[in-house]
Amino acid sequence: MISVNSPLAIAVSGIATAKSSLNPIRPCGYRNLGFRFSSQRVDLKEMELVRKVSRGCFGDLSGKGRMVEVETVDGKDVFDAAAAESKLFPEHLVIMVNGIVGSSADWKYAAEQFVKKLPDKVIVHRSECNYSTLTFNGVDLMGERLADEVLAVVKRWPGVRKISFVAHSLGGLVARYAIARLYEPSPKMESSSHSVNHSVQSLEQPYEERIAGLEPMNFITFATPHLGSRGHKQLPFLCGLPFLEKRASLTAHWIVGKSGKHLFLTDSDDGKPPLLLQMVNDSDDLKFISALRSFKRRVAYANANYDHVVGWGTSSIRRQDELPKINHLLKDEKYPHIVYIERETTEDLHYKASSIAGNQTTDIEEEMIQGLTQVPWERVDVSFHKSKQRYVAHNTIQVKSYWLNSDGADVVFHMIDNFLL
Repeated sequence: MISVNSPLAIAVSGIATAKSSLNPIRPCGYRNLGFRFSSQRVDLKEMELVRKVSRGCFGDLSGKGRMVEVETVDGKDVFDAAAAESKLFPEHLVIMVNGIVGSSADWKYAAEQFVKKLPDKVIVHRSECNYSTLTFNGVDLMGERLADEVLAVVKRWPGVRKISFVAHSLGGLVARYAIARLYEPSPKMESSSHSVNHSVQSLEQPYEERIAGLEPMNFITFATPHLGSRGHKQLPFLCGLPFLEKRASLTAHWIVGKSGKHLFLTDSDDGKPPLLLQMVNDSDDLKFISALRSFKRRVAYANANYDHVVGWGTSSIRRQDELPKINHLLKDEKYPHIVYIERETTEDLHYKASSIAGNQTTDIEEEMIQGLTQVPWERVDVSFHKSKQRYVAHNTIQVKSYWLNSDGADVVFHMIDNFLL
């Protein structure tokens, strides 16, 4: 007997109201069925019955390119109707994480494009656990919530085998914390040693570790302040003026709570170093770098200019003298706003590690750069210099709203076209 609280019962109860409010919102045939699944596991027999009932109410939704959005208690699951109709569900789960004062709606456009381009490959979950003022609660608490949400989503979709994260702004820091919580070392690593060697020499490891029990594939951030927002023009609207940057670091928590302390590195809970500094190395209970290393790709999309919220250096994890020169920028007709691509290799890390070995003056930002670059990154620099939407580049890079940020669509397509499946 099916429980009244089962996903099927909840889904069927929403069909009558969904029928009256169902309207395609895009030419591709996107549909929101209005289902509200609990965090319980999605039983395949129940899903088949839901599909049959939905066909009776809405007609045939199985055409290629027709997307279904399922509203859950912890966000939005987006997938292709044809894939759901088949017995073989997509195996790749993509978790999309919003930034400060954001919500799951921020990734709506990108999620739709993901499923439209890769209908039989991905299920996209737009996270909802950290929205609006909940993003003021601090990176650690938000990371814990995201980790719990991911586990619930994985349980709901038992057929998924791989996992990737796509995060915007503060959401990138939250995702980095969450993957450390979800990280599972390989049996070989656990049996051979209780500690992991994080030197550059140990970067090449087999991808046997797991994140939430799944194979980690892509970890992608958009305009994320990986190095925080303190000094060095990392908060561009302060114009690099030292007295303004100092004042902001002292008052940010008045506006954005604990998250402000984390971003400006002014937290010192129990005498510990700032959280963002802790997050560039493994600790006893949270393996921040091991979790990052477990992904086959780590990609940082960064605005080279006109982002008044997150600076180029902090979002691309570079020192100021490593930022590309203007005359080196690319021109690509397919992706007109992608202006520079840097693919870091293990050899690059060897060279950088040796070049800074004799440097005795290491400030906190340099320490974070050295920690995060223990693993290679792909850096994709973006410029909306000629766009009318350049002054909202921080949101345009992810197409937060298609009507206000549509010029960032090529950046979203670049991410999807290079996505490792």
